[in-house]
Amino acid sequence: MQETIDLMLGHPLGALIGYFTVAILGLVVFLSFFEMVTKYNCWEEIRKGNLAVAMATGGKIFGICNILRFSIQAGASIYETMKWSVVGFLLLLLAYFLFEFLTPVFSIDDEIAADNRAVGLTAMLISVSLSYVIGAAIF
Repeated sequence: MQETIDLMLGHPLGALIGYFTVAILGLVVFLSFFEMVTKYNCWEEIRKGNLAVAMATGGKIFGICNILRFSIQAGASIYETMKWSVVGFLLLLLAYFLFEFLTPVFSIDDEIAADNRAVGLTAMLISVSLSYVIGAAIF
């Protein structure tokens, strides 16, 4: 089975479809985990127009995809790309918990749920910035 997949990935169109599929599946899985650890329902809040949640969620999406981009650009196989995406996601999740821990004067989740755009923007920038650091370490 792996030989067949490797053969398909050897063609540029097959590689595009393969990496795109990995990215979409990674986004679905990783965003589901983020949804489980936040106190609010991301997609319900976005539907209601909560810009802080949209910014924080957008930062997570960008961060995950940026890590995948660096992995693909480094010439990693699709299997290594999947591994790096898991490692990158775990580091982004750790950063989320550290952000919450390092701001003891208020709850990040509560502020984002209340549409505090300053906190939402900060959460987005943390995800985006750290995705570049994580991505730069991929080789």
